[in-house]
Amino acid sequence: ILSDLCAALVGSLGLCPSANIGDKYALFEPVHGSAPDIAGKGIANPLAAILSAKMMLEWAGEFEKAGLVQSAVDNVLQKGLRTVDLGGSASTNDMTKAIVEYIRSVQ
Repeated sequence: ILSDLCAALVGSLGLCPSANIGDKYALFEPVHGSAPDIAGKGIANPLAAILSAKMMLEWAGEFEKAGLVQSAVDNVLQKGLRTVDLGGSASTNDMTKAIVEYIRSVQ
């Protein structure tokens, strides 16, 4: 509940990654859960899932790759691409494609 309330501080649950880290294993996932009410509509914000993957890369010691993912997210947001929950009109696919294209362009 607290993580849901704090999500309002950053603009959307769609931006919040999470990690459950144990001594040996870890689980990374978006704070927002599965969001079945918007499943299949193409309006889910993929950034929490992408940033959760970035956290997983950091946990695994892949700091350069994690930095690349963060740079891609930052770049796309700085260019003004926004999903519906952030006041834009980009689809889930639009946002994901823009992030993948940025990563490919700098490798």
